[in-house]
Amino acid sequence: MGSYRICMCFTRKFRVTEAEPPEDVKEAFRKYTGNGSYMTAEHLRRFLVEVQGEKESAGDAEAILQQILQRRHYITKLTRHAITLEDFQHYLFSTDLNSPIGNKVHQDMTAPMSHYFIYTGHNSYLTGNQLTSNCSDAPIIKALKKGVRVIELDIWPNSSKDDVHVLHGRTATTPVELIKCLRSIKEHAFSASPYPVVITLEDHLTPDLQAKVAQMLSQTFGEIIFCPESDHLEEFPSPEELKHRVIISTKPPKEYLEAQSDKDKRNSSLERKETEEDDIWGKEPSSFSSAEQEDDDKSVDELMDAGANDKDENEFDSKIHEAPEYRKLIAIHAGKPKGGIEAALKIELGKVRRLSLSEQALEKAAQSRGTDIVRFTQKNILRVYPRGTRFNSSNYKPQIGWLHGAQMVAFNMQGHGRSLWLMHGMFRGNGGCGYVKKPDILMTSGPGNNVFDPKEERPVQKTLKVKVYMGDGWHLDFKPTHFDLYSPPDFYTRIGIAGAPADEVMKKTKKKEDNWTPVWDEEFTFPLTMPEMALLRIEVHEYDMSEKDDFAGQTCLPVSELRPGIRAVPLFDRKGEKLEHSRLLIRIEIS
Repeated sequence: MGSYRICMCFTRKFRVTEAEPPEDVKEAFRKYTGNGSYMTAEHLRRFLVEVQGEKESAGDAEAILQQILQRRHYITKLTRHAITLEDFQHYLFSTDLNSPIGNKVHQDMTAPMSHYFIYTGHNSYLTGNQLTSNCSDAPIIKALKKGVRVIELDIWPNSSKDDVHVLHGRTATTPVELIKCLRSIKEHAFSASPYPVVITLEDHLTPDLQAKVAQMLSQTFGEIIFCPESDHLEEFPSPEELKHRVIISTKPPKEYLEAQSDKDKRNSSLERKETEEDDIWGKEPSSFSSAEQEDDDKSVDELMDAGANDKDENEFDSKIHEAPEYRKLIAIHAGKPKGGIEAALKIELGKVRRLSLSEQALEKAAQSRGTDIVRFTQKNILRVYPRGTRFNSSNYKPQIGWLHGAQMVAFNMQGHGRSLWLMHGMFRGNGGCGYVKKPDILMTSGPGNNVFDPKEERPVQKTLKVKVYMGDGWHLDFKPTHFDLYSPPDFYTRIGIAGAPADEVMKKTKKKEDNWTPVWDEEFTFPLTMPEMALLRIEVHEYDMSEKDDFAGQTCLPVSELRPGIRAVPLFDRKGEKLEHSRLLIRIEIS
């Protein structure tokens, strides 16, 4: 029961009622029970096979039925051998028993690492913004527990030049000791996934401190560090080969001084960006580009040179400055040869490497060299990182990187907003192991060495239909007056696709007034030209006539992983943490 005070004179009372099962659920129950009142294990097995697309045996169906009885009828579970319509609805609306995607690794993990999208963090040690927040091992631990596989550490000499700190250089961020970060990585590296962790070191060290870092790495990780036998790899090993291994990828030392005018420009940009982007759920990701307007007239080579201030990789000019014991630990060499984007994307015979581009440089390069990027990423690794003016740790739209085969689309995991939700959604795939195999279309070459062109129009390959039945659980996750002081919430659902530009769309249901358990029963159809790259986006909002609508939960799911049938979809808060009870009941059809 919820009470809402009106005009200080009287109180309106609303009872939270459990909604009836949708008509489709009632019809399925009637069909598979032969219009009976109870569903047996065999009835359930037939429903799971014919409607849910499962391959359940009689034993599997019996085990599920027993789980339902255990929850619903604990005292009489030993004497019951069938479930009622209400039990059936409870099962369908249980996110752990009837999830929309699987939770096991199911993709081939024996291909080279360049064949996978890899869950990648940016400045993984920061607890907040890029300028003044604390550096800590806590966000590293949190990222690893969520399945992130690439951890970035910026390493600098301490004030006395005799030890190594992790911090965002030339900012007011407070440092953390490198050794503390390394020990935390070792302890938590494989808590969520057995597949390899890559540590990218943003190196600002002298050779003597590089030698000290080499000693730290060797003593901390010992034999789990992957050290290739040769100086350069001809092909990256597979995630399967590198299970429970740590890989070092680094750039040579460099020092630079930023012009004061550039600092002033960045500081004024910070004020503008924080005002624009720091809202409760983040702006809608742009259609395809997120480069700043001030960079529109710059060439990709100019953007690469500008980015070199922060992410310089001129390895080829700096080998002499590296400590040999340090260099021996580097398995994935980062290199950006001189000569601009053409040289950067050159494929070298018998040698693979990692290239880093800023989000703006990638967008510029994609305009004229999209197929060259795709071809490069078939063997080499491309890392994309946020532009330097994202001081509030916001993120960019990841699709442009993924559509061009970029394996490491690096994100500020401590941020929030819709772009980060897309990242979470992509890596819910393949059991959440942090490695998602790139679709074949990005890895194959045709006649004349032709590769996939992200700009090329494609016909519709599949059609996704999603019916949004109802939602529940908000009254358990939120206070009665969280959404509205005077009445229960007016929920509506936004649903759509993120992926190839031709596929992107957002639609919404009607709002349901004064109801904690809204029933929408609305169906949406999404034609997909590139279903293997599509993410199903779902958001729930509460309509507010006088102010911005309130946020009530979200999720993103890979379309290629969706299980057909009637499914329970868990919702997450704006930071990506799972809401304990809030969920939707939907039906999924793919044809």
